[in-house]
Amino acid sequence: MDLVLAAIDINTDLVNLLQYPFMQRAIVAGVLMGLLCGFLGSFVALRQLSFFSHAVGHAALVGVAIGVLIQVEPTWTLLPFTLLFGVAVLYLIDQTDLWSDSVLNIVLSGALAIGVILTTFIQGYRGNLINILFGDILAVNWTDISLTALLLVVSVSVLLATLRQQILLTLNQAVAKVQGVSIQFHRYLFVVLLSLTVAVAIKAIGILLVNAFLVIPAATAKLLSHQFKPYLGWSVAIGALSSIAGMLVSGAFNFPSGPSIVLVQFCLFLIVFIVAKLVSRMKLTELRTQSKA
Repeated sequence: MDLVLAAIDINTDLVNLLQYPFMQRAIVAGVLMGLLCGFLGSFVALRQLSFFSHAVGHAALVGVAIGVLIQVEPTWTLLPFTLLFGVAVLYLIDQTDLWSDSVLNIVLSGALAIGVILTTFIQGYRGNLINILFGDILAVNWTDISLTALLLVVSVSVLLATLRQQILLTLNQAVAKVQGVSIQFHRYLFVVLLSLTVAVAIKAIGILLVNAFLVIPAATAKLLSHQFKPYLGWSVAIGALSSIAGMLVSGAFNFPSGPSIVLVQFCLFLIVFIVAKLVSRMKLTELRTQSKA
């Protein structure tokens, strides 16, 4: 009986929360970011760029600190900084003989050190900085939503218009080069879209968790399908639906919004992983039984 009453209270709280404009904005923003990160994340996972997006996300602390220091909305300093940082890192990787993960570790460490030092110059209230570090999707405004929607439209339009080239680049760059695909152009184009996506998503998800928002839905989708188009569809769907579920968990239990979304994604990944393993073992057992027969 107590569980039933608790469930009723939770449902009532959720219904009441959905009537507030900030909650409505948060859900819209969560769905758009889920779609965007799920879409780009599918390419990130296949191209093994998860560490690249991780580096861009953590280095964004510099952009946040600059915004707070000059008393400008951090979003407007994050966008140009992450864009320049992402392009500069890719250029540095191309111009050195070092392994890409070594270069990423170097620039990530350097940028993070600069960001931490810049934060020491921030006087007084640091609420904006804390929100950016850990995310607060309830604080998004219509400007943030418009930027996310615009970036989603641009990313989907650009990548779908060049889908053949993107698939070739993802699966085999040597074949793509033989087919006449401009590898450098498409690599830098994707990095620009990825860097801007990280910048837009940081306010809602936070610097510390933004990479998970890109990687986990795609990793879960990879367990569900080994064909590209279904895999892409699963990644987008998981990104959007997990955002809604995470927002509902956040509202029902008063958990932080960004971590709640990532927690839902993580739990979903574990469930799919376990089910996939069980199905694989059942099929293997069946094949062994048939072979013995």
